[in-house]
Amino acid sequence: MSPDLILKGGRVIDPSQGIDKIADVAFSEGAVTEIGDSLDPRNAEVRDVSGKIVTPGIIDLHTHVYWGGTSLGVDPTMFAQDSAVTTMIDTGSAGPGNFAGFRKHVIEPSEPRILAYLHVSFAGIYGFDTGIMVGESHDFRLMAAKECAKVIEANRDLIVGVKVRIGRHASGPSGIDPLVVALDVAGEMGVPVMCHIDEPPPSYEAVVSMLREGDVLTHCYRPFPNSPVDGEGNVKPEILKARDRGVYFDIGHGMGSFSWKTAKAMMKAGFPPDTISSDVHAFCINGPAYDQLVTMSKFLALGMPLTEVVERSTVIPAKALQRPELGTFGPGNVGDASILSLEEGEFPLTDVRGLVETGSAKLSAAGVVLAGRWWHGD
Repeated sequence: MSPDLILKGGRVIDPSQGIDKIADVAFSEGAVTEIGDSLDPRNAEVRDVSGKIVTPGIIDLHTHVYWGGTSLGVDPTMFAQDSAVTTMIDTGSAGPGNFAGFRKHVIEPSEPRILAYLHVSFAGIYGFDTGIMVGESHDFRLMAAKECAKVIEANRDLIVGVKVRIGRHASGPSGIDPLVVALDVAGEMGVPVMCHIDEPPPSYEAVVSMLREGDVLTHCYRPFPNSPVDGEGNVKPEILKARDRGVYFDIGHGMGSFSWKTAKAMMKAGFPPDTISSDVHAFCINGPAYDQLVTMSKFLALGMPLTEVVERSTVIPAKALQRPELGTFGPGNVGDASILSLEEGEFPLTDVRGLVETGSAKLSAAGVVLAGRWWHGD
């Protein structure tokens, strides 16, 4: 099969196949066809990416891209271009009461892929703003199990699970009970839950103890209070048990959920995150999270090898999503690719408490391939 596009001479990193080498990547009819040395260009479009890093399309497992539909939504096209993300997972911006609008007006027109965790709250995250902050899980009347199930069934092509937000800010007087509803819906529909945790009550331990194999705990490196480590830097036992039974631990950086102190303690204890995600929204896109690549760069600063950073932004989130066609350059799979630059120097990297660490390397976007065609970049 004659290729449509060849990315030539880049450092190809594909953890799904254990690949880290200088090579060409070929695409045809929207799919990956081959990785090899000096591939014959024939009549293909050829892009010289020598000196760049080429990865399977980056997946940001935690975003808010219901632009214009919620106060926290960002423009998905601009975000994808700036961060070389090819698949964005919106995590609960919409609930069953407004998912139809999200689908029609944002998801379907978007060229970069958008999938979604549907919020168990009827209107999704409707009151998240700098001036008005209403936790959508405070009012138990908004917990919409039946409606949530119907919308999931009608949109299984796009909905990957159920989102719920738990904590003093998100669920307040309802406590942990919205998680009970979310787990019930997810069990009925055969999908996972992604659970947000903020300040107590309830405790991090109580929340994570309820999660099942395949569920996702996001904001896993959040600061005290409700940190995953105790005052001596030890990972709490309930968190170790949750990982053992197959719960995914996701970063979800955002405005309040990544702490250098927590991150250093977790990495020292041998507890890296399963997935790295930005939790990008309107109130953190200009800092401290910025985007997926800045979040990934923070893990380079923590000493995580580049191949593992890529793994936690490609193949592992694809597994969490149960979308094996994503996050890989395996032949025949989706022809998405992220082209990255890796700059060396001194880079200030800020956590959600304003603590600055200096990184020696920073990733930035150099190009994006969507469905086998060059979509963005020089």
